[in-house]
Parts: sequence; C-alpha cells; structure tokens
Amino acid sequence: MTQYERMIKGLIYDPSDPEIMKKQVPFQDKLWDFNKLKPSDYEAKEAYMKEVFAECGENNYIELPLRANWGGHNTHWGSGIYANFNLTLVDDGHIYIGDKVMLGPNVTIATANHPINAELRARGLQYNKDVHIGENTWIGANVVILPGVHIGKNTVIGAGSIVTKDIPENVVAVGNPCRVLRRIDEHDQNYFYKDEKIDWENF
Repeated sequence: MTQYERMIKGLIYDPSDPEIMKKQVPFQDKLWDFNKLKPSDYEAKEAYMKEVFAECGENNYIELPLRANWGGHNTHWGSGIYANFNLTLVDDGHIYIGDKVMLGPNVTIATANHPINAELRARGLQYNKDVHIGENTWIGANVVILPGVHIGKNTVIGAGSIVTKDIPENVVAVGNPCRVLRRIDEHDQNYFYKDEKIDWENF
C-alpha cells in the first residue's frame, strides 16, 4: 500500500512522501493565487471553489485570506456558506460543511493529527480523521475544531471554543474543551439578543 493510499484510508502515513507532495503542491500554488484576488473578484473566487474544492454548492463567500493544506481540495461545501477572514482548513482529510453555515474570523478546522507515540511523531508521521459540520450551524470567532468531530445542524459554537468531541444538533456549546451549555429553545425563536424581541413583521 502506498503512503497516499494509507492517507486516504485514515491510517498513519508519511505526509512528506513524494507522491503525496506531487499531488498537494499544485493546490497550494492555486491557493496562493486565490489569496491575491480583490474583494470584488466574485467570479474568480467562485471559479476557484468550483475547480478546487471536492464539492461546492452555490452562493458561497470566503473573506480572504484562506489557509488550507490542500487548498480546499478535500473540502465539501454546501450552499450559502459564509467564511470570515483567516479560515484555516487542515484538509489532509475530508471536511464536510453543510448549507448556510457561518464561520467566524480565525476559525481552524483540522483533520490531521499526530500519534501520541513519540517515536512515530519524531518520524513526521500523521493520520487524518474527517470533520462534519451540519447545516445552518454558526461557528464563532477563533474556534478550533479537532479531527474526527461531528457538529449537528443548527448548533452554535461560542467564540474561542476548542471542539474535541461531537456536539449534537440544536444546542449552544462553548468552552475548552467545548461542552453543551443549553438547548436552543422557544426564547431563541423570539428574541435575538437577551430580551430584545425579533421584529418578524419587518422581514
């Protein structure tokens, strides 16, 4: 089995393997050019996402710069996603982001991990575990999502959280490590901030 095949299967592998580097570096070069685009280059941004990302829906927007190990090549985007500045995708493994997800500034989504075993780590070996983010989820500023995590739909992850384990749908979760604070409830359907009521009649 080649190192690239081991990578695809989620096994421990050498990321500096020549075959892997030959596949990876062209996507990094494309990302370099992508990050030089002007804010008004909407068509060029969309063309990059359609060409490079594993999957990409419609009406997505990324504030530059974007950082990604594979240029986003292993990232699956739904539709209507907004990503704020400095999104980092450690996309050696696959990242699945559902429709209408909002990603705050400086969010990191990591699929790559290293063994606890020091001998393996000293040899530069790693493994990857996919990350899944459900539709209509809001990931706050400076959140770090670690390998293998699943986040359910409609959930809010508070700013600065470190997400180490799965988080269910329809909850507010915060902290380091990130834990469920509460369910999203009836109050949230009628108030947008503390006791400030949503004026639904104006939307």
